[in-house]
Amino acid sequence: MRCYVGVHDHGNHGHDNLTSVAVSATLHCLTGCAIGEILGMVIGTALGLGNWPTVAISIALAFFFGYALTSLPLLRAGLAFSAVVPIALASDTLSITTMEIVDNAIILLVPGAMEAGLGSVLFWGSLSFALAIAGVVALPVNRWLIARGKGHAVVHETGIHGGPPIPVVGAIAAVAFVFGAVVLGAEALG
Repeated sequence: MRCYVGVHDHGNHGHDNLTSVAVSATLHCLTGCAIGEILGMVIGTALGLGNWPTVAISIALAFFFGYALTSLPLLRAGLAFSAVVPIALASDTLSITTMEIVDNAIILLVPGAMEAGLGSVLFWGSLSFALAIAGVVALPVNRWLIARGKGHAVVHETGIHGGPPIPVVGAIAAVAFVFGAVVLGAEALG
């Protein structure tokens, strides 16, 4: 049974259910992207790497953690690795790609963000804002995929769900957005 039963209904219930599943999928994906992105930025910045090597590490780790957060619950439930890999690839690839393009573009466009260093509010504010915006941009992508039985719909078909509680991730994303917006606003004004 699919978690998005009724998404093709013509009433409001189907629309709401599809949107709810898309929000859940996006926040799930955002968790993996954020873990990888933050870890990559910390590693690259701590090692004094340039922008592009740091971005490359961040992207690689975002995909790794995104796929891992999808795969681990499926593997724990007893699915074979050979069955899990195509599910993780199908459910997360476009969402992570979208988030990584948006997130890294924002980080690279904010003057001084990459050079700011780990102790800088500008660094963390830029990263927080970029991740939150990346999630917002990925939401319609996930909704479109799920409506067509693709993306996270593939995971939902298994009936196996994992990861951190979606309300907690949503609250963290909202706080990250506000924090980042305040930091970037203050930077622009001062």
